[in-house]
Amino acid sequence: MNKTDELLDTFPLYSEDLGIDLKEPSGRFKWFLASILFGARISEKIASNTYKQFEQYGLDSPKKIIAAGWDELVRILDEGGYVRYDFSTATKLLGIMEALQEKYGSLENLYEQSADIKELERRVREFKGIGAVTTQIFLRELRGVWKISPAISNRAWSVAENLDINLHEFEGELLSRIETALVKLSIRYCTKKRCGECPMEDFCKDVKVR
Repeated sequence: MNKTDELLDTFPLYSEDLGIDLKEPSGRFKWFLASILFGARISEKIASNTYKQFEQYGLDSPKKIIAAGWDELVRILDEGGYVRYDFSTATKLLGIMEALQEKYGSLENLYEQSADIKELERRVREFKGIGAVTTQIFLRELRGVWKISPAISNRAWSVAENLDINLHEFEGELLSRIETALVKLSIRYCTKKRCGECPMEDFCKDVKVR
C-alpha cells in the first residue's frame, strides 16, 4: 500500500466517524453542528461524544435546537463532556441557529446565495462565535459535495511536506479526504511527538532526519 492509500485508510473523514452523510442536506447541517463543537479548544473525543449526544436527543436541525432551549443545551453539552464551554456554547448555538433561520432559512440557502468561496466563508464567519478555525473545519469536508475549493490549512501543508505529498495534485473530495487525514495525523501524533507509534512513521522525513 502506498503512503496516500495508507493515510486515507487509517484516517477517514470526521463526518464518516460520526456517521454523517454529507450528500444529504440534513447531513450537511449535522456536520455544521459538529464543526462548531470541534472548533473549540477541546479534545476530538469530547467534541465527538457531545455531537453524538445531540443526535441521541434528536437535535439535528436549527428549529429543534432552538426549541430545546438554553437549559437543555447546557445539560446535553455537559453529558457529552463539554463542561468547560457549556454555558458559552449553549448561548452560541442558540444565536447561530436563530440567525441562520432568520437570515437564510437554511444552510443550503446560505450556500446558494454565496457567489464564491470567499463570500461563503464570510457568511459563515458572520455568525457570532464562528471564526476561521470552525469555518475551515466545516468547509474542508464539503469539497466535492458543494462546488467549493477552500484553502488548505497550514497544519495539513506542514504534515504533507513531511510526508512528501504534493497537495497540488489533488482536488475535490479526494483532497478533502487527504487534508482531513493529514489534520488527524498532526493532532494525534505529530503535535504529541508520538513518532514511534505513528502509522505513517516509515514515510515521514522528519522522523528520518532525527
